[in-house]
Amino acid sequence: MSTSFQPDERGFYGPFGGAYIPEMLIPNIENLRDNYLRIINSESFRKDFKTLLEDYAGRPSPLYHAGRLSEIYGCNIWLKREDLNHTGSHKINNTIGQILLANEMGKKRIIAETGAGQHGVATATVCALMGLDCIVYMGETDMERQAPNVARMKMLGADVRPAMSGSRTLKDATNEALRDWIAHPLDTFYLIGSVVGPHPYPDLVARLQSVISGEIQWQIRNKTDNSNPDYVVACVGGGSNAAGSFYHFLNEPEVKLIGAEASGEGLTSGKTAASIAMGETGVIHGSMTFLMQTDDGQITEPYSISAGLDYPGIGPLHSWLSKTGRAKYLSVTDQEALDAALLLTRKEGIIPALESAHALAVLDQLELKSGENVVVTVSGRGDKDMKTYMERFNLK
Repeated sequence: MSTSFQPDERGFYGPFGGAYIPEMLIPNIENLRDNYLRIINSESFRKDFKTLLEDYAGRPSPLYHAGRLSEIYGCNIWLKREDLNHTGSHKINNTIGQILLANEMGKKRIIAETGAGQHGVATATVCALMGLDCIVYMGETDMERQAPNVARMKMLGADVRPAMSGSRTLKDATNEALRDWIAHPLDTFYLIGSVVGPHPYPDLVARLQSVISGEIQWQIRNKTDNSNPDYVVACVGGGSNAAGSFYHFLNEPEVKLIGAEASGEGLTSGKTAASIAMGETGVIHGSMTFLMQTDDGQITEPYSISAGLDYPGIGPLHSWLSKTGRAKYLSVTDQEALDAALLLTRKEGIIPALESAHALAVLDQLELKSGENVVVTVSGRGDKDMKTYMERFNLK
């Protein structure tokens, strides 16, 4: 019997997923669950979504053959250039879709969480486009290391609110956003940033981000003699760009799916964000999934040089893909990511986000063969990480 990679009616991928939420949020989640498929499959939504992706976000994003990188690895390296989208990452795909959904549902107040700031910028962007109020929660630590994105959000009219608890990073920003939603259940739409959270968010975000793999599919066929790539590689924090990159290949077993998670200073260092390598099954932010936790079930504070991967859990789809063996998840240290970022910059003239650099670093762990086609999703551009690059590469 074949394995399904779609959630069941309760939002479970195998044992992962579901909706573990406070009673106050049940009406919100049920309203979203009962309407999202009807709305996003409607002709009017599809038309508006397609138009905005093309004319506003700048899709399709290119599939670029990285010639000099290919020489190094002895195969064909293709870069899916999500960094060239409006706002500089894959996040705009999801925010355009969700803002159209929020509009259709009559919501006027938008809240979001953000780590590296790319989802916050993308949310603030579409709120400005649609004339809706925007509140973005961001960990105080991330606000300091991603200051350019904070400025962009404020310029776009967003109210950026710091999360002061815990490690003051993405986990804590998500906690604050959920508290806000509980306090404002009627007029507020939570525009979540990844394939995490209670059902139907993981499925909703994966469907909206699947535009990435849909494009990869026809682009690789147009550029090669092959119907599919041999590998698709993407970084994984919550996992939205990876879910979008994998989506159309989930039932194509000849395509190897590789996720890169952040091991920080090392898996056993105590400063890591490798949820699959180091995690166990538990509930975080409304979903059953792999997450890092102590023996008594307390969530472990994550660490990564990359703010967008600095999360103690992972989307339930990725937990299921790992458990079934359909996708393989490899860990990348801070230093390996930095080395990969510099290599791409010097060889191809492309400065990647630190998140994307983790995906690039995974290439060193794969047994690649001549003639193979390897697609790496460059999920974001490196502008936001220049402060870190300047410090680490002594560029001052």
